[in-house]
Amino acid sequence: MRTKHTFRLPPDLASQLADYAGRKRVPQALVVETALTSYLSPDNAERMEAALGRRLDRLTRQVERLERHVTIANEALALFVRFWLTVTSPLPDTAQTAAQAKGRERYEGFVEALGRRLAKGQTLAAEISQDVEAKDAKSDELSG
Repeated sequence: MRTKHTFRLPPDLASQLADYAGRKRVPQALVVETALTSYLSPDNAERMEAALGRRLDRLTRQVERLERHVTIANEALALFVRFWLTVTSPLPDTAQTAAQAKGRERYEGFVEALGRRLAKGQTLAAEISQDVEAKDAKSDELSG
């Protein structure tokens, strides 16, 4: 047995209900009944919470991975700059023009090499991981 209910909807919601029911070719009452059943179902909230939890966990892992990669990139850059500043001596004024031209040439080569690396999908983080694993394996062989 069904109980009759009368309620009022805002015009835009009533229009959406009519459009949806028309597209699906079902009575509006069935759409309302299904929506209420889904909304009031106790396990629906648990399913939504579980799905949200899985998404948040995945996002957390992605952010942690991103943070690790940014840290590696920052440390690599800082180490390079420190090394470069330590070993590079200042040039005399007469050599500045030639050094700037050579610097532009090297920079263009660097940008091309970076573009090739990125196109191949190579990453510094993966390369460092491989180098560390290889070093650990070699250490294990020498000690074993």
